[in-house]
Amino acid sequence: MPQIVEPAVIALHFPGQCSSEDPSLPDGTLTLFSGSSKASCPGVHSADPAWPGCSMTLWNGELPFYPQPRHAPGISVPLLIVILVFLALAASFLLILPGIRGHSRWFWLVRVLLSLFIGAEIVAVHFSAQWSVGGVNTNTSYKAFSAARVRAHVGLHVGLEGINITLTGTPVQQLNETIDYNERFNWRLGENYAEEYSEALEKGLPDPVLYLAEKFTPSSPCGLYRQYRLAGHYASATLWVAFCFWLLSNGLLSMPVPLYGGLALLTTGAFTLFSIFAFASISSVQLCPLRLGSATLTTHYGAAFWVTLATGILCLLLGVAVVSLHYSWPSALRTFLDQSGKDYGSQAKGSSPLILNNPLHKQFGALDLTTNTNL
Repeated sequence: MPQIVEPAVIALHFPGQCSSEDPSLPDGTLTLFSGSSKASCPGVHSADPAWPGCSMTLWNGELPFYPQPRHAPGISVPLLIVILVFLALAASFLLILPGIRGHSRWFWLVRVLLSLFIGAEIVAVHFSAQWSVGGVNTNTSYKAFSAARVRAHVGLHVGLEGINITLTGTPVQQLNETIDYNERFNWRLGENYAEEYSEALEKGLPDPVLYLAEKFTPSSPCGLYRQYRLAGHYASATLWVAFCFWLLSNGLLSMPVPLYGGLALLTTGAFTLFSIFAFASISSVQLCPLRLGSATLTTHYGAAFWVTLATGILCLLLGVAVVSLHYSWPSALRTFLDQSGKDYGSQAKGSSPLILNNPLHKQFGALDLTTNTNL
């Protein structure tokens, strides 16, 4: 005959937070499973009606016994949204591309895809953490008040709106746990970096993560927070101006005023390069060393920086090409932009695109000035 085992009592002690209904347990003991005892936690609520007033939620709706939410260092939700939106626009254009007849189909293909790439890049780099990156393999301390050391790869990813710090063990399984951390700290408008750093301290994140995050706090003597934050704000502002001129250039190039469209492209490239110069200004400032164990972490410009630089140069080249063709070879520009000679003829050789219709001009211009002589 099987033996019936009485349910065991598993209790956790939280001083000053929970009160137990079981008199055999001291105050502050939270009973997770018991045959008759239950616990109540004032000020919190549980989704389970069998456990009223109790909740084990600690951080952002995540149970403490489950892995915490991670933030990808090179990609984020806003970045994914931007990429998907521009990919949807490109796919929509490719669907209607077979309906365009003649050789103008390929001119439209190059024109639209180039324009979508420039616009997507200008918007996407705002949300990228790949402006300045660095990483190092080191043997470093793992937790505070512990002599245990781990072998890990520490990564630092700096963007226009904050930093992302990664810690990956080599191997991942060390000290009977999984060492794979990815933490995000923001300094964009409306965010408080110091509060996020305080929350990281309360969570008890590993020492390398807290060490790098502390270097970017406003009170740190390194001054990294002020330098990178100001550089990110100026770069972001100039990129949004470049995006506005990109929209303007698309509208002007769709009308019989390609000269002004080329000038708008030149302005787009100029403001894109201004964002590069704003972010690169931090490289001229002496930064404090970032030492992790026996190694020193150094940073360099990442993919977002170089792609933005290439986009700015591309805009300048396209703008110069449009303006040059407008004065030297207007028929080729008219063919590429798929504009009729009637709309474009008034701009050839730099003439004014405005045509003022004067009724008197029509009246006298219609006179027949031909003289016939009859012999």
